[in-house]
Amino acid sequence: MLSYALRLVSRVLGRVERARAARRWRILRSQGLHIGANVWLPDSTWIDSSHCFLISIGDNCGFGDGCHILAHDAQMDEFLDAARIGRVTIHDSCHIGSHTVILPGVEIGPRTIVGAGSVVNKSLPPDTVCSGNPAKVICSLDEYLERHRHRMAERPTFDYMRYDIRALTPERRGEIMRATADGIAYITGGHSAELRGEGGTPRTPINNPSS
Repeated sequence: MLSYALRLVSRVLGRVERARAARRWRILRSQGLHIGANVWLPDSTWIDSSHCFLISIGDNCGFGDGCHILAHDAQMDEFLDAARIGRVTIHDSCHIGSHTVILPGVEIGPRTIVGAGSVVNKSLPPDTVCSGNPAKVICSLDEYLERHRHRMAERPTFDYMRYDIRALTPERRGEIMRATADGIAYITGGHSAELRGEGGTPRTPINNPSS
C-alpha cells in the first residue's frame, strides 16, 4: 500500500513539474528565446531574460543544473557607460555540463559536449568535447564515444527502466553499489526512454516545439 502511494505521489509531482516547465518555456519563447524540440532546460538554468531574444538553443540539447547563459555583459558599465551584447547560438545535440557559464557572442557547434564548470568565452567547433576555463577542445566526439564504448564492453551495465531512481528497490540499489565499488558502471536506455516519453526529465515537445 505504501509503495502504491509513493508511486502515486511521484506521478502527481511529475505532472506538476512538467506543467511548470512548459509554462517557463512558453514565457521564455514569448520573450524571444528560441528553444528547439526535445530540450532539457532545468529550472536552475539562468537565462539572460532581458536579452534572451539573442539566445538560440537547437533541438536535442541538454543542460546540467546551474548553467548560466548570458547575452549581455555590463561589467564595464561604470567605467565606459556601455555594456556589450552578443548572440549566443547553441546548435543541435549539444550537452552542457552543470554550472557552465556561456558568455555573449559565442557559438557552440552541433554535437558538442561541454564539461561541467566550464566557462565558454569563445566559439566551440562541432563534434568535439570541450572543457575548462576558458573552455577548449579536449578531444573529438568520436574519440570520446569510442572510449566509452570500450569501457561499456568491460564494465557492468544496468537497464534504465529498471534502475532509474523511480524504479530503484533496496536490492537494485545494492547491485549498483556493488558494481561501482571498483569503478564506474553504466545505465543504458535512458535516451530511448526520453524519446518514448518515459524518461524522468521534462523536455520540450518533439512533435510541436512551439507549444
